[in-house]
Amino acid sequence: MTATDAQPQTQRVRRRARTGPQTAARPGRGAAGATGSARAAAVRDAVALVLLPAVLLPLAAASFAGGGTRRWFGGRSESARADALAAKDAAAAAFYELDTAQRDLRISIETITAVDSSPGARRTAEQFAALGQRIDEASHTYITAVDAHDLERDDLDAGDAARARAELGRAKDDLVRVKGELDRFSQSLTPLLDKAETQLARLAPAVERARQALLGASNALDAVRAAGLRADDLAARLAALAPELTRLNQGAGQHGVPETLARAEQVQRDAEAVRAEAAALPQRAAEIDRRLVSLRTRAQALTTRAGKVDPVLSELRRRFTAACWQDLQGVPAQAAQSVRLAEQRLKEAGQAREEQRWPDATSLISTARALLNDTDEAVSAAGDRLQRLNAVAKDPQAEIQRTRFAIRDAQRLAMAGRNTPDPRHARPLDDAVARLDRAVADLEGRHPDYWHFLTETEAVRATVTRVVSAIREERGAAAG
Repeated sequence: MTATDAQPQTQRVRRRARTGPQTAARPGRGAAGATGSARAAAVRDAVALVLLPAVLLPLAAASFAGGGTRRWFGGRSESARADALAAKDAAAAAFYELDTAQRDLRISIETITAVDSSPGARRTAEQFAALGQRIDEASHTYITAVDAHDLERDDLDAGDAARARAELGRAKDDLVRVKGELDRFSQSLTPLLDKAETQLARLAPAVERARQALLGASNALDAVRAAGLRADDLAARLAALAPELTRLNQGAGQHGVPETLARAEQVQRDAEAVRAEAAALPQRAAEIDRRLVSLRTRAQALTTRAGKVDPVLSELRRRFTAACWQDLQGVPAQAAQSVRLAEQRLKEAGQAREEQRWPDATSLISTARALLNDTDEAVSAAGDRLQRLNAVAKDPQAEIQRTRFAIRDAQRLAMAGRNTPDPRHARPLDDAVARLDRAVADLEGRHPDYWHFLTETEAVRATVTRVVSAIREERGAAAG
């Protein structure tokens, strides 16, 4: 008989076993029990004699007197029966404990595999399946032993009882051995089971937080709409989360615990983002209104300032060489064009604001600001150029001394703690001195190019700054 063939028997015996051992204490057995049985048999035989036809009475009497075949039990047979019944009860108890432990462990395995899809979890499931086969084999041995011996029959002799006790004892030992394997395997599952239970404990709160976040986002959108703002893009983003909520409601049994946890956390983040943007939308609308007003005012001011560039250029052309102002010739036209373009973008931004296309309005405002910034720099460059050229034409020594001081300061730093400077530092500083001398010499002509002089001194100071930074970095690294 295979384990599959024994399944109905297994269920029958398991139902009997789960009620607990029933035959461990059988009152009336032993020597007194044997006497009672003999008396009952004698009564039954006497009744039969009364009912026999008269013609059979001599034969019946002879049979009762000693010619019959019925066995009469003594203490040895009843003692063997009691031992066999005790072995049966012990085996039943072992079977019950193994069955209970297996069912409990199956729940743990299902918990682990539902949460964890790692190779370790898969190996655990395979090991449990292999252990289940050994459990089935031990259970089949036990069931076969139980079904092979009817310990309740009256004609059970001592030899049959002894064989039953031996087979049931071996079956119990197999059950106990497999139960030990099951217990050891269960103990090895503790880390995986703890991890799985932790994730399961996180699951319900995570799903609930996701639901609450969606509810909060929906309420925030309702409040925004009540204030007269449509927030269509936010509504579309919230609607896109509806299928995810459906999957969350379907549960981890269908989609898996890790996937459901990840989905719940993502839904919570997305819904929180929608809620936060919806809550900030009235303030965002007010900020866009403020920036539109501010940039329109700035555009008007730049139009006025751009009109003053022509007189500045006229003075530059009259007093300085062409190299000092030629690059500024296109500033007035460029400024006027940039201001007109910025005003057009602001008009488009205002239209987007009226239509509540918030991303478009924000983008157009940023474009307008960039145009106005460029115009501001170009308009300011003409006035700054005239101011700087006037200052250097009046007193070039201030610029010269400022540059020479920067060079000397760098040279002192390069010589600090050294007898001779590092060539990597000395060479660029020497080149800077020579470059400054050439720029100063160029001022001695009839029409000096003051703008070239200023750009040269700026370049010299930039070189000196790089050398000083390199020296300090090297010394800082050495000290560290």
